[in-house]
Parts: sequence; C-alpha cells; structure tokens
Amino acid sequence: MPLDPRVNRFLNLLAAGNPPDARSATVEERRKGLISLMEFAAPPLALERIEDRTLPGPDGALRVRLYSPSTPKTLPGLIYFHGGGLVAGSLDTHDGIARALSHSGGVRVASVEYRLAPEHRFPAALEDATAALRHISGHAADFGIDAARLGICGDSAGATLAAATCQSAIQAGGPPLLLQLLLCPILDYSRVTASKREFASGYLIDQATLDHDLMYYLPAGTAPSNPLVSPLLASDVSGMPPTLIHTAEFDPSRDEGRNYFERLAQAGNEVSYTCHPGMIHLFYGLGAVIPYARTAFEQIGGEIRAALA
Repeated sequence: MPLDPRVNRFLNLLAAGNPPDARSATVEERRKGLISLMEFAAPPLALERIEDRTLPGPDGALRVRLYSPSTPKTLPGLIYFHGGGLVAGSLDTHDGIARALSHSGGVRVASVEYRLAPEHRFPAALEDATAALRHISGHAADFGIDAARLGICGDSAGATLAAATCQSAIQAGGPPLLLQLLLCPILDYSRVTASKREFASGYLIDQATLDHDLMYYLPAGTAPSNPLVSPLLASDVSGMPPTLIHTAEFDPSRDEGRNYFERLAQAGNEVSYTCHPGMIHLFYGLGAVIPYARTAFEQIGGEIRAALA
C-alpha cells in the first residue's frame, strides 16, 4: 500500500522545516524536537482520574502517572514505558498515548518515568523498568490494579524496555504477566535490516536518529548485540505471556518487530502481529494529523480488553 496521504503531507511539512542531521544534534535539541513533535498528538481523552505518584527505584524515587478510565476500585493494569530513544521523552510527552491505552483498553495504566541517557546510561533505564514492574506487581492493590490481570507495554524504545523487562521476569520466575504489548518496537540495535535500509531517511525516525540515541545510551564496552539492549537477540524467548506486536509499513523498525513475532511464534508463544498499512513510526501518537491513529487504538484497545478480561 502507498504511504497514507495524510502521513505524506505531514512528512512533507516536517521536511520543509529543513531539520538538521540528527547525528550532529545535541541531546537537548533531541529532547526539544520530541516535545515539538508530540504537539501533533490528538486532543487528550477525558478519563475518570489521573494521578501522579512515586515508587522506589534503584537510584531514588521514580515518577509514575496513573490513568483510570472508570471508577471500579480494582481494574486490569498495564505498565507503560514511553518512547524517545532512551534519551528523550517523559510522562508529559507521551501523556496522550497513555490516555488512549487506558481509554480504549479499559485498563488502569501506570506510565513510568525512567532515567534517561546520557545522564544515566544503560542499564539504568532497564533497572528502573524492572523495579517498577516488581513494585507495582507486589503492591497492585495500592494502585487499584488486579495483580492477576497485569500487562506490560512500551512504544518505540520504550518497547525495548518492555521486551527486555518481560524476558527478565520470565527468567526470574516472576512477577507474572498476562500481556505484552509492543508498539513500533525497536528490538535490535545491532544490525541493519531491509526496512532500515529502505526507510533510512525521510520517514520520521531514521538511521541517523537511531545512531544518535545509541551513541548516548550505551557506555563504552557495551555491545549493541547485548540481548538486554537488543531483546530480539535473546537466546531463549519461550514462556512469554500472550504478546501483541504492532508495526507500521513505512517504519525502519518494522522488520525487527516482524522478526520478534516469528521468534516468539516458533518458540510456542501465543502472539499476534499487525503491520499498519501506509503508516510510519509513532503514527499512533500523532492523532492530530494522522486520523488513522484512532482506528488503530480501537483495535489495540479491543485486544487489550480480550487479553486482560
């Protein structure tokens, strides 16, 4: 399918701004760029309650924003990690995505603000994600979450964290998860796939951005092929919870999402894969200019409800 016309217009608008090469951008410029990009999010959905909290992390308190779509004291829960290349993004930039997940899925979403590089390089973000999962699972009632109906989710580089955290939980024998949801996941920083070559520039996220973020995320001596960095390369992916993988047709990370689906299926896991036609990376977070985002969240929300019912 060709590029969606609205997506094409949006990309042309971005290109007309003559953005600088991401490789030469500072981290602060990368962060400001993401803030500006997320201004194209859909108008915020109204929810019953939104509450900021903290939970204990390995290096101090972690901020968590809790999204509640309805009034029941206990609901299924979804722990969410935002995108941003592990160097950018926050609870605020991805507020619209967390709202949409809660609203469409009928779940209490706990959006976690993990530490970012280069101030805190690998494995800080992963340690925070693991700590958040353990704490929320162990204190689910305090969050109004049913521990028996808990899922994990991430988008883009947040999906890197979600996948690696899920694998670590399986290897450690818990905490138990009923769902893994990965949206346009980045799962392999070590190799250039066909989709990375085909969409290396001009499709929102590009190879230069991936290179920039990885340069600041990884400390010297850490290989991109480390499975905790590239969860697609884990030696054993058996025993995973039911998994939903959503990619976009014109996304450089499309192939690694597909490859992870294939690996999970071959290992005997329950897994589904959707590649959204005509879409680009992060399309679901740009609802003000890409109306299809609403359609995608209707599908994703139905899948969440079915998995955590």
